[in-house]
Amino acid sequence: MNLDDQFSLEHLLFVERECRVCGQTKDLIDGFYLIRKHKKIFPSAYAYECKECTKKRVLKNKQKVCALWVYPDW
Repeated sequence: MNLDDQFSLEHLLFVERECRVCGQTKDLIDGFYLIRKHKKIFPSAYAYECKECTKKRVLKNKQKVCALWVYPDW
């Protein structure tokens, strides 16, 4: 079992991508989430939205569960 056959790390180490939301250029492995699982990891398997923008979007869209639910008044 050859590690190079599974994925080539040299193609991912120095790849940078620009976030579609904030426009900053960040490292592909550290700055973006892996969204697709393949036998070989390609740059297209990473999201186009950086981790910080993803966290902001999720927190903004998160609804307060206790405010939506009301105990039934029987």
